[in-house]
Amino acid sequence: MINIDIKELKTRAQALLARFYGYGEFRPLQFDIIANAVAGRDSVVLMPTGGGKSVCYQMPALLSEGGVVVVVSPLIALMKDQVAALVSNGIPAAAVNSLQSEEENRNILEQLATGRIKLLYISPERLLSEMERWSRSLPIVLFAIDEAHCISQWGHDFRPGYTQLSLIKECYPAVPVMALTATADRLTRDDIALQLRLSDPKLFIGSFDRPNISLKVVVNPGKTQRLAMIGRLIDRHRTDSGIVYCISRKGAEETARQLAERGYRTGVYHARLSTEERNRAQERFINGDLQVMCATVAFGMGIDKSNIRWVVHNNMPRNIESYYQEIGRAGRDGAPAETLMFYSYGDIATLQSFVDESGQRTLNAEKLARMREYAEASLCRRRILLSYFNETMDHDCGNCDVCLNPPQRFDGTIHAQKALSAVVRLQGQAGITMLIDVLRGMGRQELMLRGFHLIKTYGAGADLSFAEWNAYITQMIQLGLLDIAYNEGNHLKVTDYGMRVLRERLPVTLALFTPYERRTSGRKTAWPEPQLSPAEILLETLKEVRVKLARVEMVAPYLVLTDKTLLELVRLQPTDMAAFASVEGISERKTVKYWKPFVTAIRKHLGIKEKLGSGLSESETLLLLQSGYDIPAIAEAKNIKPQTVYNHLATLISADRLTEFSSIITRDQYLRVMQVARENPSELFQILAGEMPLGMPKVALAISDYLLRHKAD
Repeated sequence: MINIDIKELKTRAQALLARFYGYGEFRPLQFDIIANAVAGRDSVVLMPTGGGKSVCYQMPALLSEGGVVVVVSPLIALMKDQVAALVSNGIPAAAVNSLQSEEENRNILEQLATGRIKLLYISPERLLSEMERWSRSLPIVLFAIDEAHCISQWGHDFRPGYTQLSLIKECYPAVPVMALTATADRLTRDDIALQLRLSDPKLFIGSFDRPNISLKVVVNPGKTQRLAMIGRLIDRHRTDSGIVYCISRKGAEETARQLAERGYRTGVYHARLSTEERNRAQERFINGDLQVMCATVAFGMGIDKSNIRWVVHNNMPRNIESYYQEIGRAGRDGAPAETLMFYSYGDIATLQSFVDESGQRTLNAEKLARMREYAEASLCRRRILLSYFNETMDHDCGNCDVCLNPPQRFDGTIHAQKALSAVVRLQGQAGITMLIDVLRGMGRQELMLRGFHLIKTYGAGADLSFAEWNAYITQMIQLGLLDIAYNEGNHLKVTDYGMRVLRERLPVTLALFTPYERRTSGRKTAWPEPQLSPAEILLETLKEVRVKLARVEMVAPYLVLTDKTLLELVRLQPTDMAAFASVEGISERKTVKYWKPFVTAIRKHLGIKEKLGSGLSESETLLLLQSGYDIPAIAEAKNIKPQTVYNHLATLISADRLTEFSSIITRDQYLRVMQVARENPSELFQILAGEMPLGMPKVALAISDYLLRHKAD
């Protein structure tokens, strides 16, 4: 353990947070986790996706003098994403991975000892092969194990490659280890600490509540309606992105094709594609070229894309951990996001087969049962999710389908009698679809061949649509009137309770079916162009500015500014650099890089015709200097020569805008310039050219003039 001054550490950490991330305050638990790492203690950190985990292990690197944080990450996409984000904020970071040449990887590893890299991202396999060759004197201040649930056999994404990471403690016993995950129950997090051989780790559990994400579950209404609902999500967020998760690669490919036929920009991602195809699809998605990615659960882990505005599950996931992690990819920037899950008993049958084939049948069966309970819930879905992660919420969320649209109840006894009677007469030899067809009196060939059209209840429910019967039969299953025999082709059976309802005519209350909006054609409907408000127009304009900047820099748009930051720009409408710099989420480096194009767009939107004044470049230099940048760092950040920086400083001093000089020139340097200025004024710059940086004499002369002016005052 290292003794630390918490107050002094927090002051330094908050200054770095403002400088490199553009935020004035830490989120709950973030500083406590950082302080624990700086003190040299191990930790297990549970925070939801988008909850701010990365700052917890990045900040110790910034707080250390010459130290490096080694981040163990399972995916190249995650490494690339986070390194790009760090570099865009002026933080030296690098990754070692198989997409780079071995020479490039070796050069990066050689820089570890120099302190030129503050954060190194590396896969568990590469770390294990390298670590025993590393010097024990390397200035490593922290090992961060991201996606740490992968180390546990109880986790939902167990990866054997993680199991040897206990070697870290053998090689570097004095270096703290921080294990981070977005989803882990008590069994998994205890196993994480055990597998990594952590020493008395402190457990940090952040709130899993993501109130910006709306939650919705729908009984699968059929392909046409399902595609229509996905289309409406895309239309609502036409300049942003979304993900459709499918249970199979065939489902992903088919959904992508159908959406593409409706005019949407779609991509496909699943494990059977080549590495090149997957990387290309992911790159297009990250860069905003695609509106929607149709994928299996192989997609998305570690993606830091902040402007994913919606996530759809075409099928029910196999457990709540996977579901929560996948919906957590929406709204990472804190702005509103939507999630939608389609649910059917066919999904349960498929998932049950996965459970039966798994090595941990009892555990996985229980997790599937909890997922099913969530899908069938008639109370606040967020409370169910939080309860699963041992977090209590004493009120309904108001942002899920159950809260927003409480079901209207009605006496469904007659519907139940018809359905139960039909199941009995069919002798339990029909699934949901066949039962509905019998009730509606349909004439499809299989039904006729099996003689189902001859039973007494054939056509007894012709007054209801397929979707209505589907919803009501689903509720009858939830109420325990019917059961599904998964081992008999998913055929329906009447339960003992259902037989009592049928024979004793017990009352049955059902939730009234609400029809979804129907589209008249399979093609994308041409909707009238919506009338945008002034704020929406400005947001669209700022997104266009962001895309142009991203293309020039060849980075993803959200790495320029997040959607949440754009919304703040719309709200505050800054018209100069100082106001732009004060917006939450804009670091000092991003202020200098981006304020002009965004402020220009805002001023144009507001009808301000005056051009931005002169002296703007000097103002940028002053901002960076006051933020702690030295002359070479300012030159690098602005992509100008150090001499130009000194010229800016001289101008600022002459205008009385810079009045503290110790950070730009020493007393001895100032006196030397004054001496040469007295003795050889005509050759001042030539004589001093080899002694001090070009431009510094001009700064000294400006200081001399400043002192004379103010002495006279």
